[in-house]
Amino acid sequence: MSNVAFHLVELDKVDSTNAEALRRASSGERGPLWIMAHRQTAGRGRSGRRWQSGDGNLMATLLFAPECQPSALHQLSLLTGVAVHDALTVYAPIETSAPRRLRLKWPNDILLDTSKLGGILVESTSFAGTIVAAIGIGINIAAAPALADRAVARLNDIAPEAPSARDILAALDAQLRQWLATWHAGRDFEAIRAAWLERAGPIGEPITIHAGKSLVSGLFAGLATDGALLVQHHNGDVESFTTGDVSLGASDSMG
Repeated sequence: MSNVAFHLVELDKVDSTNAEALRRASSGERGPLWIMAHRQTAGRGRSGRRWQSGDGNLMATLLFAPECQPSALHQLSLLTGVAVHDALTVYAPIETSAPRRLRLKWPNDILLDTSKLGGILVESTSFAGTIVAAIGIGINIAAAPALADRAVARLNDIAPEAPSARDILAALDAQLRQWLATWHAGRDFEAIRAAWLERAGPIGEPITIHAGKSLVSGLFAGLATDGALLVQHHNGDVESFTTGDVSLGASDSMG
């Protein structure tokens, strides 16, 4: 994989590529370093969920020191979504006009139509004053593991030629380097915000936010300047959310 600019460690099996990245960070590694595994025994997603994967899928983590303010770390999830979207279109060119088939869902999902194609988990820590981030990325390429609570998709159903996980990682490496340079350690998040919105669902789409014990339905109203999700209630008020899980469509009880 000479076309991957960041250093790569390829593992046959690991508990979690994010966990392995953070272990290496605790031993002094600062990257930028890709850790890719063919199999994970304890992959994880947001909110402690287990990340289900399968043979031929991408399971990788980028470990690096982002040199940004701690308040900007959450922006990496949106930035990575943009990079993943653009990397996938290299191998599966998809009509970009509305309605978009390949799209982003706040804060960390990649969708094909309304089915989950991939996810992102950003974790960070600090060693001797240096912030280290681990960006975990899982993409269903050859297999679409069944999930009880959502529909799933795989890239090979729409790719003209079935790409490998190495192929996708090479494209992702190039896109992440480009978008990290654009982001400029958080000093140009507006460019990331605009790019994310261009690749997301339409403004005005009904969505439901699961925030803690509350359930709020409304219309997607874009992103705030800090990356928070904006939801318009049916009385016209707009509310921002910095945490929560988003599902498409409205719940029975409208917010």
